[in-house]
Amino acid sequence: MSIEVKGLTVRYKDLIAVDNISFTVMPGEIFGLIGPNGAGKTSTMECLEGLNKSYSGHVRVSGIDPADRKELYRHIGVQLQEAFFPEMMKVEELCRLFSSFYTNPADYSLLLKRFGLADRKKSYIKKLSGGQRQKVSIIAALIANPEIVFLDELTTGLDPQARMDMWELIRSLKKDGKTILMTTHHMEEAENLCDRVGLMVNGKIAAMGTIPELIGQAGIRQKITFTSPDAEKPDYLAIDPVTDVHIHGDTVELTGTGKNLLRDVTIYLIEHNIAFENLTSKNPGLEDVFLSLTGYGQEEKSV
Repeated sequence: MSIEVKGLTVRYKDLIAVDNISFTVMPGEIFGLIGPNGAGKTSTMECLEGLNKSYSGHVRVSGIDPADRKELYRHIGVQLQEAFFPEMMKVEELCRLFSSFYTNPADYSLLLKRFGLADRKKSYIKKLSGGQRQKVSIIAALIANPEIVFLDELTTGLDPQARMDMWELIRSLKKDGKTILMTTHHMEEAENLCDRVGLMVNGKIAAMGTIPELIGQAGIRQKITFTSPDAEKPDYLAIDPVTDVHIHGDTVELTGTGKNLLRDVTIYLIEHNIAFENLTSKNPGLEDVFLSLTGYGQEEKSV
């Protein structure tokens, strides 16, 4: 396996930022640590990256103890949550500097081309947009030719288009065979990118698995909504998969389980000659899992 964590605990005086967590990341996998800011995701990453040695537990990255930073950084690339590059340095100068750190660096000219920044290599860092700066931070991480890439809140602050562009770049890294451990508090981002996720809350992993597995663990039900002038008349609970019924005026909300719920509801309405319109179905997603398993809203403070 690429990453192995057993019983990791991180304390800052009286604060337990990471509380006895365990997980593994397999080669070629995109694994996401998700949850609200302040859940302990960044603290976990810092231990794996060799940036925080004040922890207890067993941690190995590509079989290496992160305390051996010289050896560790032959195998990993790191994009920090807050990376500050000299604003009066040119993109090409920054890439050349990072290349000097490694004995077998990747060709940064190819990376700049791949990330759509070849025409900005003579630009000063301060002249780049937020999305372009984030791309530079990934390029800096990839110059090491790493097996494992750490991405910490990569798309925070980016506009929707820049975020989607970044997602495509991350997917391309997976196609290259890179193992990726990323943190995010954006549930949609995790759904789109991650093979598996660990949901962190208050320093603990509340749930872990694929998105379908997490939805199954949480027991979240599908919702079907429609309007009908006959809203009050039918016995909706007679539809086998339906477990709950809520009626507000002419709006009906049915919840239930099963992959054929929408089909069964539609057939019932038609067979019983019930007029309806505005029929919608909402399948549960990762955000529903988060709210169900934690009861938390999204926080704003990072730890």
